[in-house]
Amino acid sequence: MRNVAHLARPPAVPHVERATWSADELAAFLEHVSGDRLFAAYVLLATTGMRRGEVFGLRWRDVDLSARRASITQTVTTVNDKLVLGPTKTNRSRRTISLDPTTVDVLHAHRVVQDQERATAGQAWDPSYDLVLCDGTGRPEHPDRFSRQFQRYVKATDLPPLRGPHNLRHTWATLALRAGVHPKVVSDRLGHATIAVTIDTYSHVAPSLDAEAADTVAADIFGSSA
Repeated sequence: MRNVAHLARPPAVPHVERATWSADELAAFLEHVSGDRLFAAYVLLATTGMRRGEVFGLRWRDVDLSARRASITQTVTTVNDKLVLGPTKTNRSRRTISLDPTTVDVLHAHRVVQDQERATAGQAWDPSYDLVLCDGTGRPEHPDRFSRQFQRYVKATDLPPLRGPHNLRHTWATLALRAGVHPKVVSDRLGHATIAVTIDTYSHVAPSLDAEAADTVAADIFGSSA
């Protein structure tokens, strides 16, 4: 008796180079979108390694701006174009990460504007969601609309094309590894199942603490004053 499956030779999976930007290109893009109402979403994607759904599922109760920390506990996804708010992708995805000073400043400014929107909306505002990124009534923003706007912004620049906002997450990881941040720290911030996933995904990049990782990449993007 033998297992004939052992004789099979599965086809090799070709390595797909993930499109990313340099720190200067990313900084140029953030400058281009700085006037957008959801500017904070672009910054979070660029400086934390969070997934798109995690950014739009982030609640104020999970953010401590004084301690520069954010807990990722839920995500916004779409099913048949309908929004679904639920737990993170995996238990590993449920994590707490550090925020760099510039991102904290952006979130402070974003909250001021959101408070103004809340006052304008009055009784139409739904406080139950407590979302950092929401529409003009406190309800979840549609991630797909955000992605389409992202593509329009990219096309309006001279920057290399990216497939979507998830490439900002890949850009963060690439910049972190190139800056010498340990792959384990990068893996933890990204919420990967294992460090092997991180190394395999970003194997084209040559290889500390979480807070140092946040500050290192932010300084790369925004300059040494970040």
